[in-house]
Amino acid sequence: MTATSPDEADLPPLRPPSSDNGLLGVLRRRYLLQLLVRREISARYQGSFLGLIWSYINPLTQFCIYYFVVGFIFNLHADIPNFAIHLFAGLTVVHFFTETFGAGTRSIVRNRALVVKMAMPREMFPVATMLVSLYHVFPQIVILIMASFLSGWTPEPVDLLALLLGLLICGLLGLAGALFFSAANVFFSDFGNIVSVFNNFVRWGVPMMYSYAMVDDRFGRFAHYYLYNPLADAVLLFQRAFWVGTVDDPDHVAVAAMPDHLLLNGVIIVAISALILCVAQFVFSRLENKIPERL
Repeated sequence: MTATSPDEADLPPLRPPSSDNGLLGVLRRRYLLQLLVRREISARYQGSFLGLIWSYINPLTQFCIYYFVVGFIFNLHADIPNFAIHLFAGLTVVHFFTETFGAGTRSIVRNRALVVKMAMPREMFPVATMLVSLYHVFPQIVILIMASFLSGWTPEPVDLLALLLGLLICGLLGLAGALFFSAANVFFSDFGNIVSVFNNFVRWGVPMMYSYAMVDDRFGRFAHYYLYNPLADAVLLFQRAFWVGTVDDPDHVAVAAMPDHLLLNGVIIVAISALILCVAQFVFSRLENKIPERL
């Protein structure tokens, strides 16, 4: 029997590198995550003299296009009070999801040099992308708050809860989708294009350019199936947080244009989204060992 030296006895047991990976491994390496987020933000605005201002210009430009086409050409602004707030609330939370999902899907391939050379949880890249998307959505929320205040909005605790639930739904689902598709995109680049096409449909599958009241009128008792789309619930939560408080009779709008038990549904969807994220993490962990050799 071989004797063990005192120094060897003090050493921790050997573990495979993969045992410290996953989303928990990302949290243990918060400093590295912070560096990646700063790197992504700096790279996006490198060589730009406007810098962060583009985070305001892009959504405002998109908002103006939608507002003119949907509001004036389709004349929906006549049926929806404070249509600008209604539209921009939905646009803000949808942008958070689509940017997290789209950029997160490309994150592994885009950082192939770091993925191959550095021993780190590869989930770090989709998570960093989600945090960068959250960083970019903050200016839009600031604009939304300012516009809501100018329209007579008085914030209440329930508004803050609705805001947080909407962000959680889009953040969790966007990150789950990014984990699924970032690994798949390594094997087949078609998945990046599939995500881009999917994001084009997202904007029309949620009640931001039209109201939920229109859905309820058109589909009647089948309208609740529309709420099986978690992004539709996220948009309605954001509209509950900002738009409802800006109309002349918010109590009436909350009843007529919002589904019943919206906040309770939001809590349930957050729980389901967290479960989907766990499944995405499991699938990613099954594929991540094959990622370096395919890059």
